[in-house]
Amino acid sequence: MATIKTDDVFSIASFDPSKLAESFRDFAEKGAQQSKDAYAKLKTAGEEAGKTLEATVQTAQAGGVELGLKAIDVLRVNAESSLSHMEALLGVKSAAEFFELQTSFLRKQAELAVEQAKSIQETTKQVAEKLAKPSKDAAEKAMASFKKA
Repeated sequence: MATIKTDDVFSIASFDPSKLAESFRDFAEKGAQQSKDAYAKLKTAGEEAGKTLEATVQTAQAGGVELGLKAIDVLRVNAESSLSHMEALLGVKSAAEFFELQTSFLRKQAELAVEQAKSIQETTKQVAEKLAKPSKDAAEKAMASFKKA
């Protein structure tokens, strides 16, 4: 029968504190490096988000100005058309002439309203595309960085 040595089982002579300290140091250094890397990525992402937000705000301001100018142009054209129509109505000599002039004016205004709506719709679409571009680019860049990681 084999003799069991109880002093080997409970012996701490094989325990080397320097190896534990070295393992702990390696673990701490890796953790610190991972924290630095994570901070650098977070900082870069924050800076890029700030730039994206700034570009979006600038685009929104420019788009607002563009749409505002388009609306002013529509109002100007409509006001000039209405004033011209009023002048023409002042020179009417018969009811038939009045109805003909009024019908013609309403038809032209309806056609003009359709053209103006299309123009404003196209401008709005362009502004929306410009406004979405910085965010879209940032999202694509973020997705690409996730694919690399």
